[in-house]
Amino acid sequence: MRRLLLGISFLFICFHLVAQDSSDDKSLRYLEDQLYLSLSYNILLDKPSTIAQNGFSGGFSIGFVKDIPFTIKGDLGIGIGVGYSYNAYIQNLKISKSNSQTSLFEIGSGYTKNRFATSALELPFEIRWRNSTIDKYKFWRVYGGFKISYLLGAKSIYTDTIETITTKNIDEFNKVQYGLTLATGFSTWNLYVYYGLNSILNEADLNGNSLFLRDFKVGLKFYMM
Repeated sequence: MRRLLLGISFLFICFHLVAQDSSDDKSLRYLEDQLYLSLSYNILLDKPSTIAQNGFSGGFSIGFVKDIPFTIKGDLGIGIGVGYSYNAYIQNLKISKSNSQTSLFEIGSGYTKNRFATSALELPFEIRWRNSTIDKYKFWRVYGGFKISYLLGAKSIYTDTIETITTKNIDEFNKVQYGLTLATGFSTWNLYVYYGLNSILNEADLNGNSLFLRDFKVGLKFYMM
């Protein structure tokens, strides 16, 4: 965790210097919204009736977007970026390993703690509209797009009255996940939505049936120059 925080701090410093250098160019094709931070509530879609979320499942993402305006006014353009995301899901799906190191998925009971979490490298692409100007810093925006995430790691923690089971290297999590994004709002506060198009799990089995779970996130997204 300490290395992660140091890495994020370094990322912010580098991106701030890049954004500051870009803002020094007072041309008509000014740049906006190059740093982002999102906070979300995570909802699992398409889950079987036996799986239930029973706590606050939250996540965050942080990163840099290269702003590319298409018009002289700078009101229309695209954004291409890179970032890091962390997401946790509190629910009743118990994940463990068998002797053959195959992941086992079953419905947990009598537990005091149960969650799985993922970390990923994300590549957002946005089509951007806003009514800003070079000297106007509070404005309306609508940014819709697409995001691809590459899984860096997945971890599950299950605790009951007898033991704590920590499971890592869960191969059944999809390495590549993708979905649609929307960020819209005024000034600092922006509604953020992510709708996953593919399953976060691959070849996972629950009671003899394939387990297909898609991700839906809703929350707030903050953009900085």
